[in-house]
Amino acid sequence: MLLNLKQILAPAKQRGFAVGAFNVTESTMFRAVVEQAEELKAPVIIQVSPNEFEFCDREQYLYFVERLQHSPNPFVLHYDHGKTYEGCVRAVQAGFTSVMFDGSHLSYEENVRAVRRVTEMAHAASVSVEGEIGSIGETDNFEAGTVKDMIYSTPEDARQFWEDTGVDALAVSIGTVHGLMPRGYVPVLQLQRLREIAAAVDVPLVLHGGSCTPAQEVAEACRSGISKVNVSSEFKNAYYQSIKDFVLADPIKVSPTLVAKDAVQQVRRVVCEKLNLFGAVGMAGDYRAPARERPTGEALPAVD
Repeated sequence: MLLNLKQILAPAKQRGFAVGAFNVTESTMFRAVVEQAEELKAPVIIQVSPNEFEFCDREQYLYFVERLQHSPNPFVLHYDHGKTYEGCVRAVQAGFTSVMFDGSHLSYEENVRAVRRVTEMAHAASVSVEGEIGSIGETDNFEAGTVKDMIYSTPEDARQFWEDTGVDALAVSIGTVHGLMPRGYVPVLQLQRLREIAAAVDVPLVLHGGSCTPAQEVAEACRSGISKVNVSSEFKNAYYQSIKDFVLADPIKVSPTLVAKDAVQQVRRVVCEKLNLFGAVGMAGDYRAPARERPTGEALPAVD
């Protein structure tokens, strides 16, 4: 079944587990994540970043939508880290049931205005919206083990942003880093800060930078208010390392089915580990298909 973000996160927030959100690039990764989620009976969010969205044509996402709609398992198709209003519109028109507008690089006032505009558009099509307050860290120098641009979220800012925008989920910065961890860097999550934010807002909270963050910290975050955890670099790294090892070991076997066979299993392994860590395994029974299909987005503003 294909739900929006608000629908899939409500049981997670109520029952104290988190839904895994996995960024996929193409159909091989997509199938691996979907089939693992179905096997574990776990709700899952399929995410596509703007550059991944542009990599595939619209027909690819029609297939994604069709596959997820006909699954007995709960799924969301989410546009991750959108930077423009037009990009969010295109995602809704392509059948995505959730979009994120990332205005963390903007001033507070500009972030609010941009997210509110996206929210008004998306809610008209029964599509959920995720926003971000604060700024998740980025790798600065991998070898030196340094990060940059981390601005921690505060309970006061989180509550004000939620009230000002009407978002359905809120990404907060509590110490995680996007991408693979710099060498020797071990993130320490500010869990007390997270608990204070969770007490200040009545909206599901999102943890970005779920790759390579210590498992015990992530598990505690899921028990302390996080309802969605983003994972991308960790399972993609496992996928590509598997392909690299295969090609180096046997460069004359060029069949994609042989090259990708173990890589797909590596994706499934990481997804399985994460869903167990988030407490999402077996939780699919908490969901029911929506009473009616959402609008197709055909009436949304045209974009070039």
